[in-house]
Amino acid sequence: MSTEIETLQRMEKQITDLQANILSQKNVLTFSEAARYTGFSRSYLYKLTHLQKIPFSKPAGKMIFFDRAELENWLLNNQNEHEEIENQASTYVTLNKRGGRS
Repeated sequence: MSTEIETLQRMEKQITDLQANILSQKNVLTFSEAARYTGFSRSYLYKLTHLQKIPFSKPAGKMIFFDRAELENWLLNNQNEHEEIENQASTYVTLNKRGGRS
């Protein structure tokens, strides 16, 4: 039984590694792929796109796409902004908990 579990765990790791490799090869990422690539939650990535803080395109007006090279550049050059937005989000959540309003 434990060898089956170990085999499954190795297979899951291989799949994860393959997915990461595929993402690093693609030039254009979908929204879900960009979230996985950056490590951001989907809600945080939506917030960044809504505030137009991150480079993206919406060619048909519905689906959001990201140029991988632009996304990498943004990640490298906007670390402070990312931390500031995270802090603002944490403050908002803390102050706006149910019953926590003044």
